[in-house]
Amino acid sequence: MAAITPITDTDRLARLCAEGRAAPYVTLDTEFLRERTYWSRLCLVQMALPGAEGAAVLIDPLAAGLSLEPLYDLFRHRDTVKVFHAARQDLEIFFHDAGLFPEPLFDTQVAAMVCGFGEQAGYETLVRRIARASLDKTSRFTDWSQRPLSEAQMTYALADVTHLRRIYEHLAADLDRRGRRDWVEDELAGLTDPATYATDPDRAWERVRTRSGSPRFLAVVRELAAFRERHAQARDIPRSRVFKDEVLLELASTRPVTVEDLGRSRLLQREARRGEIAEGIMAAVRAALALPAEALPSAPDGGGAGGANGAGGALADLLRVLLKAKAEAAGVAPRLIASSAELDAIAAGERDTTALRGWRGEVFGAEALRLCAGEVALSAAGGSVRVVALGPPAAATGGGVSGG
Repeated sequence: MAAITPITDTDRLARLCAEGRAAPYVTLDTEFLRERTYWSRLCLVQMALPGAEGAAVLIDPLAAGLSLEPLYDLFRHRDTVKVFHAARQDLEIFFHDAGLFPEPLFDTQVAAMVCGFGEQAGYETLVRRIARASLDKTSRFTDWSQRPLSEAQMTYALADVTHLRRIYEHLAADLDRRGRRDWVEDELAGLTDPATYATDPDRAWERVRTRSGSPRFLAVVRELAAFRERHAQARDIPRSRVFKDEVLLELASTRPVTVEDLGRSRLLQREARRGEIAEGIMAAVRAALALPAEALPSAPDGGGAGGANGAGGALADLLRVLLKAKAEAAGVAPRLIASSAELDAIAAGERDTTALRGWRGEVFGAEALRLCAGEVALSAAGGSVRVVALGPPAAATGGGVSGG
């Protein structure tokens, strides 16, 4: 096997991308680090052209003088499909670095969920089941920012795009056979929506797990989380380097507004008790304490009728059973049709949701609305779930759907 030589100059990258623009598709992957930064640091790009003899190369974005603009030109070229597996993090990197998304896009993980490979089918699973190959995982925990990379590391990285060619061709043909291309396109629209990657500091508090529903406590959590997010973004450091969630919750309970108050914190690191972080903490607490009662937040989940309790919760449980049965009958991953939060919302009366529209409405949504309206019931027998019409005359609708 010939030695692998990563692309480190722009001219060579431009020649490769010119070949890519002449191809029907290219397969791509990235390696990155995020442990020491807020934004992911792109460390390696893998790309392969179609066919067993098609070029498969590594692009080194850390090489001095290398411009990725030829790659971004390829991303803009709409006659070449850009194929990724589980593309979300890759897309976030390119959107943050260059303000663009590869188009047109194909995500083999999404396609696999549509084609009956289950929830979030991993790349290793698809390599084994479709490409009939295995992966060497010994370099999985590589620090991809270190140079030089070993032959073993580079071989491992290339495997992420070489097997992807066979996987893409298999799944694309299966989608065409099933007539489900539009199902995948519908899901990919969300992946290429800039709003998907928006990081709004004012909503950062919604990710913090709290035990108290006190509006004033939540207001302090909200202000502290917003400060932490802005501080981490501005300095490109992990939010945990500012302070961790357990520290945030302690501060929301003790509500320090002076340096002396901060000094009594059990969890706050010493370097955060002075300077910009200390000033930011105290300003956030003061802002939260000054809010009038009508401006205080409530818990993000709202605790409405669609929650885990009461009739709404019972209806949500029935919707979960219906979703599982309908998804199995259609051979598609349930999560691709509706999330747990969407089922709770539907049970609570929400009707403006993707689970009730388009192909999802055909597979699940129409029957879900009938269940919510009390027009049908669910019946279980011998490992299958049937949808049964209610009212005179009682009759089963169109056979059963398999269930677990």
